[in-house]
Amino acid sequence: MVGVTEGQVPVPEQAPSSAPGPIGRPALSLALAAMMDDVHAHSGAVYLLAPGSNVLEMAVMAGLPRAFAAPWERVGLNAPIPVAEAVRDRRLIWASGEQQMARRYPRIAVVLPYPFALAALPVATPDTAYGAVFVTWPGSHPPELSDWERDHLTSACDRLALRLERSRAEGYPAHPEPDLLAPAAGATDAAALGSLEASRMVARLPYGLCSLDLHGRVGFANAATAELLGVPVQTLMGSRLWVSVPWLNDPVYEDRYRAALLSQHVTSFVALRPPGTWLSFRLYPSTSGLSVRISRARAVAEMSRSEPRRAEESRGLVTISHVLSLASALTEAVGVQDVVQLVADEIAPAVGSQALVVCRAQGGRLHVLGHRGYADARFVERFDGTPLSSQTPGTQVLNSGVPAFFESAEQRRSAYPSLDAAPDGMAAWAFLPLVASGRPVGVCVLTYTEPHPFPADERAVLTSLCGLIAQALERATLYDAKHRLAHGLQAALLPHSLPSLPGIESAARYLPATQGMDIGGDFYDVVPDHGRAVAVIGDVQGHNVTAAGLMGQIRTAVRAYTAVGQEPGEVVRSTNRLLIDLGSELFASCVYLSLDPERGRAVLARAGHPPPLLRRPDGKVRVLDLAGGPLLGVDAASVYPTTEIPLAPGSLLALYTDGLIESPGVDIEESLAALGERLARDGEMPLDALADSLVRHHREARGRADDVALLLLRTREV
Repeated sequence: MVGVTEGQVPVPEQAPSSAPGPIGRPALSLALAAMMDDVHAHSGAVYLLAPGSNVLEMAVMAGLPRAFAAPWERVGLNAPIPVAEAVRDRRLIWASGEQQMARRYPRIAVVLPYPFALAALPVATPDTAYGAVFVTWPGSHPPELSDWERDHLTSACDRLALRLERSRAEGYPAHPEPDLLAPAAGATDAAALGSLEASRMVARLPYGLCSLDLHGRVGFANAATAELLGVPVQTLMGSRLWVSVPWLNDPVYEDRYRAALLSQHVTSFVALRPPGTWLSFRLYPSTSGLSVRISRARAVAEMSRSEPRRAEESRGLVTISHVLSLASALTEAVGVQDVVQLVADEIAPAVGSQALVVCRAQGGRLHVLGHRGYADARFVERFDGTPLSSQTPGTQVLNSGVPAFFESAEQRRSAYPSLDAAPDGMAAWAFLPLVASGRPVGVCVLTYTEPHPFPADERAVLTSLCGLIAQALERATLYDAKHRLAHGLQAALLPHSLPSLPGIESAARYLPATQGMDIGGDFYDVVPDHGRAVAVIGDVQGHNVTAAGLMGQIRTAVRAYTAVGQEPGEVVRSTNRLLIDLGSELFASCVYLSLDPERGRAVLARAGHPPPLLRRPDGKVRVLDLAGGPLLGVDAASVYPTTEIPLAPGSLLALYTDGLIESPGVDIEESLAALGERLARDGEMPLDALADSLVRHHREARGRADDVALLLLRTREV
């Protein structure tokens, strides 16, 4: 039977099939234990959605100390965490081991880098999401979740959702209130864990032997353990091993205990008992605790004598895990609004904050960069531009570099009697100075709707995060500045609008790659040419400012060569020579065409670019088989032959760059065929609507590895 962590009641072997009335922590513990027993999982937890918010709160946990999941006690629904993803997508999430966990959920892997498998499922009815569940297995679990396990877990979560729904229908809260929760379990009575017979037998063993519960508390220790550790048995009993033995108070050693519990694999380590005795510890885990074998290390001579003594006052792993998790999250922030959103999604829920404001110091004033959790945005925005010389908590914190914590409105009133004690309607505040590279960057204010104590460990975590948030904000500010510059350049190099031409309708769309600075080398243009029209679309290698600058030069060259009357093949050949003369190491592709609606024909030249699609007036679509030459910038002697095609009124040409048809794992021929099918089906739509339809999938994609450009040209009666 699985062990139950602090804050839960003991779990019987069978959970009742139904339980009318309110669902408190005991009932949730029973449901979780039954679920874990069914699939032979060794740990798990139930999360419930907090009333009126998008935050998942851990209600119960079993099989592991709750401290293991401390960074994820409260999880925003937008967080890249399995339980949040399970609720967002309403599906089972499976991570088969540490490699998959590191690839998909690096924030978890950096805190818990151990071999284990995890499944997370939503607790939801078709209409309402109530929360989520996760369960874990040792790393020896097969790489795939079996259909039997999947069905059992899904059914159990569905039953739990129905119980929560019935509870709410009966007028009880779906989220357990404090008075419905079971009292925390007290420390284990150490004397009850061992029998007299076993004690006498173990006392004769020449090596140390002790047992630890899930929280690391000693339940039994023989005399050899006390002798090897240099601590009396009475001192060891009921205490955590790394608390009662100061030289074991090191996160590295506690990490081995965590690794053993989470992976359910035997682990070991060697520690130095001052001044010069090396001891070997071997940990044998189970779902209810660990047995520890302690002996003198045999290869003492091989130990590194140069290893420095570790600090006896190392900070606990719970605090370190918080910082690691949140620091990992901040590395993902790109722009300023990303930083604000990550603080809202990751940091605020972890410390129970309901709202926040992030400000930047600039020009002697505080400027609001973003805020979350405030119903009235005007309240926050009226503080935008506060002089740094004003006597307010935010400015004082920034000027001093020391964070300020107000556990209640009374504390704030006492510190700042001239200010409104609760101007934002909140009841507690944490003002965190953001200082990077020795200079003030801004202030982050976390606020709480109820009075909130700030214990020492929480203050330490928040203080540690001040510098990380400041560095992320500084990077994001620089990125945003470069981003604005790049977009300004991109906007200047692409046509602001397409000209109105007789006998031709046109529409264009451009989407920059999102991996990088959202700027690229794709380009298009439409130019009047003595009663005809010239159109060009192309792609310069790369997704940076250099590519965009070269794109502008090519577009200008095409216009210039067209203006002097060169034919399509000669325009492309001249542009190729210019690109080589510029000495650029980048290549480019393009399709250039001259349309004559009055004569119903078009002449095209191609340089290493994907062929256009032609939709005829009868709705049939074909890929144009065009003669062509190599990429621009490869060979100065390249020749670019032309192809002439008929264009009856109502014909539609689709010119595009490869970003529209290339996707990871998708065959390009299949993608091109799918584009042709959409063009055949929707080709009668107005061009702007058709252009939006053809790029919609790429616009909505979370990440685009390549730029996307599309140019549509439709002929009509002149």
